[in-house]
Amino acid sequence: MDTLQAIIIAIIEGLTEYLPISSTAHMGFAADLLGMEESEFLKMFQVSIQFGAILSIVVLYWKKFFDFSNFNFYIKLIAAVIPALVLGYLFDDLIEEVLGNQIAISSVLVLGGVVLLFADNWFKNPTILDEKEITVKKAVIIGFWQCLAMMPGTSRSAASIIGGMTQGLSRKAAAEFSFFLAVPTMLAVTVYSIFVKTWGKGTVTEMKGYEMILQDQNHINLFIIGNIVAFVVALIAVKTFINLLTKYGFKVWGWYRIIIGIALLIYFYTK
Repeated sequence: MDTLQAIIIAIIEGLTEYLPISSTAHMGFAADLLGMEESEFLKMFQVSIQFGAILSIVVLYWKKFFDFSNFNFYIKLIAAVIPALVLGYLFDDLIEEVLGNQIAISSVLVLGGVVLLFADNWFKNPTILDEKEITVKKAVIIGFWQCLAMMPGTSRSAASIIGGMTQGLSRKAAAEFSFFLAVPTMLAVTVYSIFVKTWGKGTVTEMKGYEMILQDQNHINLFIIGNIVAFVVALIAVKTFINLLTKYGFKVWGWYRIIIGIALLIYFYTK
């Protein structure tokens, strides 16, 4: 991986992490189109730059995250992230296998797009307009919806936003809670991938993600550049998405997923 490739992947991460179009799928497709060889460092890089995207949410909503008087906010986030932590750990190997199946991921993009075309019609009368109105029970249910994104191509953002809307949240409230929930979820995934999970085979079986980053200066540089780019791009993408979602709903994202998914299916079938 060179610097330009790292920047492109980081831009895609920043743009797509909080959109209902699957950042994992887009980064995987981009890497393939850029001719990047699948490697353990590439996998780790795609996970580690989520740290930059996480920071963008903390910065944008710093008053919410550092309002220690609203202790119930933290309780809801903890309760909502538990399903993903448990199921993610149990199905980690299966998720890894699907990550390499571009046909399956492209198909999920199309199917998810069809769902988004009708999502706005299913939830027309929201009763919850603010995070403070969300109960712990509703937060846990949204957390289980988020787990649908364990199937690569689904989109964590789409799953949790629709999950929120099933619980009576408005599109804006559901999107914002999805962003809040992304922080502990993605932080856990990043820490697990870099500091806990082993990567590679043979002579590097015991190598952890952080060791892979630190093994040479180039990896350190790519890690820093990737996170900075993902952070800056995500700052712009989040606010833009909130405005577009509030104004236009899910339909535009549904058509995007269908068009891109079909194009990629054709590409991978004929490759």
